[in-house]
Amino acid sequence: MLEEIQSNEILDRLPDHLQQFIKPQDYDEYTAINQAVWRYVMRKNVDYLSKVAHNSYLEGLRQTGISIDSIPNMYGMNRILKEIGWAAVAVDGFIPPAAFMEFQAYNVLVIASDIRQLDHIEYTPAPDIIHEGAGHAPIIANPEYAEYLRRFGEIGCKAISSAKDYEMYEAIRHLSIIKEAEDTPEDVIREAEEKVDFLQNNMGKPSEMAQIRNLHWWTVEYGLIGTVEEPKIYGAGLLSSIGESAWCMTDKVKKRPYNLEAANQEFDITKPQPQLYVTPDFSYLSQVLEEFANTMSLRKGGLSGLEKLINSKNLGTIELSTGIQISGNFTKVISYQDRPIYFQTTGKTALSNRDKELVGHGVINHPNGFGSPIGKLKGINLAIEDMSPRDLRAYDIYEGENITFEFEGGIFVTGDIITGTRNLQGKIILISLKNCTVTYKDEILFQPEWGNYDMAIGKEVISAFAGPADPLSFDLITHKVSSTTIKSKSSEEKIELESLYQAVKNNRNGENTKFSLEAAFEIAKKHHPKDWLLSVEIYELVLDRDPKFAAKVKEHLHEVKAQRKDIAHLIDGGIELVEANLMVK
Repeated sequence: MLEEIQSNEILDRLPDHLQQFIKPQDYDEYTAINQAVWRYVMRKNVDYLSKVAHNSYLEGLRQTGISIDSIPNMYGMNRILKEIGWAAVAVDGFIPPAAFMEFQAYNVLVIASDIRQLDHIEYTPAPDIIHEGAGHAPIIANPEYAEYLRRFGEIGCKAISSAKDYEMYEAIRHLSIIKEAEDTPEDVIREAEEKVDFLQNNMGKPSEMAQIRNLHWWTVEYGLIGTVEEPKIYGAGLLSSIGESAWCMTDKVKKRPYNLEAANQEFDITKPQPQLYVTPDFSYLSQVLEEFANTMSLRKGGLSGLEKLINSKNLGTIELSTGIQISGNFTKVISYQDRPIYFQTTGKTALSNRDKELVGHGVINHPNGFGSPIGKLKGINLAIEDMSPRDLRAYDIYEGENITFEFEGGIFVTGDIITGTRNLQGKIILISLKNCTVTYKDEILFQPEWGNYDMAIGKEVISAFAGPADPLSFDLITHKVSSTTIKSKSSEEKIELESLYQAVKNNRNGENTKFSLEAAFEIAKKHHPKDWLLSVEIYELVLDRDPKFAAKVKEHLHEVKAQRKDIAHLIDGGIELVEANLMVK
């Protein structure tokens, strides 16, 4: 798959489970109308954002080589992004949040390669190449921000989701697709919006993924920087929206100092945001991110971490104090005095150390789950992991010995020790037994008929996080999209309009054209009276060389304004931009 888009060795590092989301960018699919939409948005943005965006935006546009006049080609972007240590890949709309963040951890920018329709030129709820390419890419040229983005991905992909998070992701993806698609019935959109509203109001306690997704929204997507009184724009959602970039700078949008509270502020992708957060500088973003990471099970572990993994109903990992990591679907935990004393996975499970699978302990060896006690032995102050070889011998924890381990909290493990596995520091991280029985009160947790028993060693759970410790342990190429972006419908009328836009584009580039500008204008005026962007493009080309024709085009644009008051401000914006640029010349 990557041969079609690869031009940056950073992509070589991407694991297979991320490559499954990548799709080739078919540049030939972009029509002349698409190119005109890109050009209008970029010219309006650069003109306006030069006044209100953080200076990294315009500097980044120059540094990343993103053209104002044409949609960026992924090959070209990768060639240029390579200079700042990043890469880009094309995907189909929204992808799961964990995957999106993991791409960031690899310094890879995810770009939805579709582009918004002309009718949604100001804003689209669906991710598109304007949002990703013109919004995200320029800012990552700032080293401080780029490191924040990478670190955010590294931490964010470890955040534990709730069982409802994926349902919400699917609902938002579906809504964004049908709102961007042409001619979607209003009742279908309303039904999808109602489902999103219902889910948002019935999510229960927000998961780690929901909270860090909020932080991502209020910084990477909709962030302001500077002071509350005089903020500048750096969030990609604002940088790519000619409507909301202006709206957000008005007093109608409340500005709040950015802090950890933003993790609990929900958002609605279908509406302009009523409040935004202002960070004093990019380094402060990393400070808040670390504060949030300190609240995550990734760093806290414990009983709550195990319970989050169980509630997530997804593949996750715990790490014990010895460094041994257990990856699987956690289904049970037994606790004593608010700490876990036994855990259980169901189904395929793998054991790792330092994020690398232990030899002989992959899913083939543990296909039906894994369970183990956690903690110290009852009446012995020294934990097994802290025992020297002499201590182990003294307590009969030795190969060939028949032994009964009684753990604090009431877990009993009885059997014949086969061997122990040590880490590089020499600590025992795993003890294997045969003829083994594991019990808790009257419950049998393991019995000899099930085979040999592997007991993980650790006095506490120091970390719990989403996903496997070693991605190679599991088949993670399982993503199946429930819906794909809906392509613009073709018709004779649209084909004709696209040919007119192509003629204007060719004229600008000094290439052979099917129609003259006068012919294109007359056909558009007669057969496409609601279209406005083509006339703006023609007005730009003729204003300084044919004033009489330019006046005729401008008069037509005013007529369209009178008929389509909803887009009158867009027409005015186009005219003002053209006339201002002529004055500069």
